[in-house]
Amino acid sequence: MTGITFEDFTPGDVIEGGPLTVTREAIVAFAREFDPQPFHLDEEAAKATLAGQLIGSGWQTAGFGMRLLQAHVFRGATSMGSPGISQLRWLRPVLPGDALRIVTKVEECRASNSKPDRGFVRFTLTVVNGRDESVMIQAFTVMFARRGADPLPPRAVTPGDPVEVIEGDDAETLLFLKQAKLGTIRDLGRHVFTPEAIIAFARDYDPQAFHLDADAARKTHFGALCASGWHTAAVWMKRLHITRQRDIALTERAGPVPQLGPSPGFRDMRWLAPVYAGDTIRYACTLLDKRESASRPGWGVATHHNTAQNQRGERVFEFTGSVFWQWDAPV
Repeated sequence: MTGITFEDFTPGDVIEGGPLTVTREAIVAFAREFDPQPFHLDEEAAKATLAGQLIGSGWQTAGFGMRLLQAHVFRGATSMGSPGISQLRWLRPVLPGDALRIVTKVEECRASNSKPDRGFVRFTLTVVNGRDESVMIQAFTVMFARRGADPLPPRAVTPGDPVEVIEGDDAETLLFLKQAKLGTIRDLGRHVFTPEAIIAFARDYDPQAFHLDADAARKTHFGALCASGWHTAAVWMKRLHITRQRDIALTERAGPVPQLGPSPGFRDMRWLAPVYAGDTIRYACTLLDKRESASRPGWGVATHHNTAQNQRGERVFEFTGSVFWQWDAPV
């Protein structure tokens, strides 16, 4: 039993919830694990960046949104997961001490044509701070069980055999965005999702049964303990930074290192297959487009497509993102 069903939602419903107070300690702890950029780690270091002050990672803000969604829209219960997010925008930074709440609107309810035990609900979620400023907005879809329908049997899951991930020593010169070549692919390396890490992330950001408890997960349609989609996304950021540190070390031997700034958001995030405990996921990033910023002198905006595949070569995750990137070397 999920405790929440497709029939509990009606188009036009508006559901609010919160607050959740963001602490400096939580911001820094998340950044150390997943997004170690100066403006997420230290007040003094942040002053020299585009952000100018200590701010929370956008990926953590998305996680807080998920936590509030589960508590108030799902009413503390478990959904059947999400196929993805069509668009997410980070509108303002989240600061230490911010009290976040959500305003969630039900946009559409649609029964599944192929699986009679479930339906799809499309939402728009806005995360608002204590000053009534919108800090994040996202459009996304969630699957819910149909009331009274016989559930389809859980999928058969072949557990992954965790492999030792040996960190690569490859490095590439980081270019300023003006010189960067479109179509460039950067392999970001691999990550093993352990049961302990899956559960720890879920407790903080996505406490649904199939992320929290192996026995409970086996009884759901997923068939085994699997990672939150936001965990999969946060590890993409982690792998990006690990790889970038090698690239920085190589680049600074010959000249200045271009800075990256915050991201305004992403689109077309798709969770294509579950990431199960024991799976080894390999990530990659491709530069798709670039433009010089009209509003931020010296900066540009890069558009990048990101993918992840498991040890069987199956694509499990993808999205198209954007990030502020220094346009050219200082004169």
